[in-house]
Amino acid sequence: MSEKKEHIIDLFNVSRVYDETVAVDDISLYVRKGEFVTILGPSGCGKTTTLRMIAGFEIPTSGQILLNGQDITSIPPHKRPVNTVFQRYALFPHLNVFDNIAFGLKLKKIPVTYRKPDGTEFTREEHYTKKEIAQKVARVLKLVDLEQFEKRSVTTLSGGQQQRVAIARAIVNEPEILLLDEPLGALDLKMRKEMQLELKEMHKKLGITFIYVTHDQEEALTMSDTIVIMKDGTIQQIGSPTDIYNEPKNAFVADFIGESNIFSGVMTDSLAVRFAGATWDCVDDFPRGEQVDVVVRPEDVYMVDPEKGRISGTVISSIFKGVHYEMTILSGKNEIVIQDTQEKKVGERIGIIVRPEDIHIMKKEFVNNSYNGYITKRNTVCFGEGEFECDVTQLIAGSKLDEDGYLVDGEGRKYDLTDVKVVVSVGLKDIEIIDNETDGQSAGQIVSIIYKGDHYQVIIRTPEEEEDFVVDTEYTWNENDRVSVSIKPEHIRMRLAEEVKPL
Repeated sequence: MSEKKEHIIDLFNVSRVYDETVAVDDISLYVRKGEFVTILGPSGCGKTTTLRMIAGFEIPTSGQILLNGQDITSIPPHKRPVNTVFQRYALFPHLNVFDNIAFGLKLKKIPVTYRKPDGTEFTREEHYTKKEIAQKVARVLKLVDLEQFEKRSVTTLSGGQQQRVAIARAIVNEPEILLLDEPLGALDLKMRKEMQLELKEMHKKLGITFIYVTHDQEEALTMSDTIVIMKDGTIQQIGSPTDIYNEPKNAFVADFIGESNIFSGVMTDSLAVRFAGATWDCVDDFPRGEQVDVVVRPEDVYMVDPEKGRISGTVISSIFKGVHYEMTILSGKNEIVIQDTQEKKVGERIGIIVRPEDIHIMKKEFVNNSYNGYITKRNTVCFGEGEFECDVTQLIAGSKLDEDGYLVDGEGRKYDLTDVKVVVSVGLKDIEIIDNETDGQSAGQIVSIIYKGDHYQVIIRTPEEEEDFVVDTEYTWNENDRVSVSIKPEHIRMRLAEEVKPL
């Protein structure tokens, strides 16, 4: 069987736009038959919208969804061989367990073929018999470990038992695909962990395709065959739990999946990278001089005597986590997190080594900020929903401003720059974050914070055009804070985006 035929679901260039808000932005992915796929990401990343489009509750603004190779993009939910389990179980409180599970079966009609005395056959739609319904309900009750619960009121069940009833109601219809939208979100931690294992075992028994949505990384790593990580409506990485954990594609994935030490680094030679104040051997090859992001998992950092380490530092924090100690070491300006069964006390000095195979190098996602902007009649520049003082003479070599505000080049030609389009570039360290929304030149909300050893990388998103300011700062901020930004004129670099003719 070819790989294409193994696909039960294919999404091709699918987008979903609400008014001017892009919830899902041109994603493509496939799901194999019988696979347990988890769509993982923070709130607002588009994961639930993607699930709802597969279910048929949402219609894509553009793109195509195929089921077993057939286009189902516009087919309504009740005509798709899928069932959905929601975080809120949506059980009928006035019905007992049996009737909740049997509800869909009692409404469903199936084709039944009859033979006439003359040998001809005819088919008609009929409801299941009471006996058939009882057999199907008994089978799924056994699958979800709720035998003998048929006559119990659902209101007397625990959260975990209610979730099992919701799953039983979904699978009793024998769907080809089971969609699960954060189904464990309402359970306490202990019950969640138990249900994770039960869901994985249920998947093995049923053999059908599970597509699961969650923001919980542990759930994704525990249960999935494949993880799809989303951010801002786009897919960041698709892979097995092991691949996602060991080979993250970018700093967002590395930070979102598990604990990570993330550093800004630079390649000093073939298979050699400098970060955290030292040069390290590595196994990922990038061009010499390229700026990169470096990921080292806390369990891959080894403690040795101070003089034996590639770098050394002082323990500034030590917390017992049950299985291991989590210690933070300060080396120069860099903080390195270590997980080890051996504890080093706060104040102790230690050396640190990391094996080359445990150093993961990634292409740097952000090197600077780039924007499309335009010059105003005041010779300021507008970009990122703000207006900034700038030096417009950099746009034409050897130019200067005359007393009327026109730009004059070396040959005396005069230019009016009003509304001229420019490309603006600003360094990550050249933007100041201000905690008052009105004091800066542009305002927005902090949507991402990643710690990179000796600084934070903060992303501030403007409200209207959703432009991002990516800032490297030593100061701590909180996600969802509303702030403003300030940029000095000397830090704004510009070039013309269109030809400008003299007056």
